[in-house]
Amino acid sequence: MPAISTTNLPPLESGDRLTRYEFERRYQAMPQNIKAELIEGVVYLASPVRAKGHGRPHAQIIGWLLVYSAATPGVDLQDNATVRLDPDNEPQPDALLRIEPEVGGKSRISDDDYIEGTPELIAEIAASSAAYDLNDKLNAYRRNGVQEYIVWQSYENRLDWFTLHQGRYISLEPDATGVIRSQIFPGLWLAVNALREGDMAEVLAVVQQGLQTAEHQAFIEKLRR
Repeated sequence: MPAISTTNLPPLESGDRLTRYEFERRYQAMPQNIKAELIEGVVYLASPVRAKGHGRPHAQIIGWLLVYSAATPGVDLQDNATVRLDPDNEPQPDALLRIEPEVGGKSRISDDDYIEGTPELIAEIAASSAAYDLNDKLNAYRRNGVQEYIVWQSYENRLDWFTLHQGRYISLEPDATGVIRSQIFPGLWLAVNALREGDMAEVLAVVQQGLQTAEHQAFIEKLRR
């Protein structure tokens, strides 16, 4: 992507309706500590991040996904990386897992170091069900074919894990042991109540169990082929 002139540009403001190109021009001119997203053509600026409401659950999700990605060659974990999803959407998800394009993934890292295309799994920390993560952003992810979408609503301490089925999101439910198992990333297991209660030792023990399964080993072999 050619260099974008950032001289005499108006600042980004929440509610601005911009093309993705104009959004990037203005974003590059903003201070480095500003987080902004373009969702369905509308700019959203992030509020200051609260420790228990966002920072801690964000770190816990990253820790869980890091264990999985470290044991799964060909799977890439990203934290707060900008995604050029489509002409009207350039989100900056809290976390995502993507399969590298060399082994069949649908996204790539561009020459100017942004993710382009559709990651297989996205996770967001939302304040509540009223947040745009469960409304406009959910629709953008669904329409672009994000296969799995996790939203942890920190205020209600509720976690929803959606999987894409015939063009719409349906909720994955925990099994009898309280574990949700990814449909796209075999072996990615989540002890939901343990996560909600802050028991990360149990969360990490359960994902380690998933990594020992024949399904996860078969997935690794599939990626290698």
